[in-house]
Amino acid sequence: MKTIKLFLAGALLIAAMPAGAQNICAHRGFWKCKEAHKTQNSIASLRLAQENEFWGSEFDVHLTADDVIVVNHDPSLNGIPIHTSTYAKLLETKLKNGESIPTLDQYIEQGTKSDCVMVLEIKPQDTEERTLQLTSACMEALKRHDMLDPKRVMFISFSYAACEWIARELPEFTNQYLSGDKDPETVHASGINGIDYHYIAFYRHPDWVERAHKLGMSVNVWTVDCKKVMRYVRDLGVDAITTNKPLVAREIMSKSK
Repeated sequence: MKTIKLFLAGALLIAAMPAGAQNICAHRGFWKCKEAHKTQNSIASLRLAQENEFWGSEFDVHLTADDVIVVNHDPSLNGIPIHTSTYAKLLETKLKNGESIPTLDQYIEQGTKSDCVMVLEIKPQDTEERTLQLTSACMEALKRHDMLDPKRVMFISFSYAACEWIARELPEFTNQYLSGDKDPETVHASGINGIDYHYIAFYRHPDWVERAHKLGMSVNVWTVDCKKVMRYVRDLGVDAITTNKPLVAREIMSKSK
């Protein structure tokens, strides 16, 4: 796997984000595949991303009331807020494909079975304290499976506090703040070494990719499902895209300008 070299506070970092615009991350796994019954963030969706040999698979984590880390995009399951529910209560509801909501440990166990990078999105919890507790607990789970490896895992979050925690505790990891309004210089000043922008940001600020790269930051873009947008961000030189249509993206991103 190719890597880009990131410089942060004078230190050389080897990150999970590889160089080039051909890097496809399956959004919430590969959840629009018929085989996964459109169940996002399921073990089946991750397995499909692995079988199709995508560079990465993005997934989202939450903390239950009894401190179990579960993988789910939405903050609730069947109308029950995850942060107020116990894990046992969540198991009473099945996902569309018949699976139970997976724990992070179960997801990581599947993740160890291929080189597909696990793009772990730390979802903001009901308080900043709980968000940071979740962040720390995710690191412990990765350690248990010998997966706390910057070549196998990268982090993204809408929580600035979580990104700052990772920048401080795990500076060798690719760590992207999910942003649509913060410029690269502002994010970089906090020690965060990457940015994950919504594609609309690049129509407003097409120079942000170049500016981020000058700072040694990696740049991802979400959620890119339109061929026209895929071509646009490809030509800007983003490092990777996160998409609900990874097969389409593979075709578009593999072509030169």
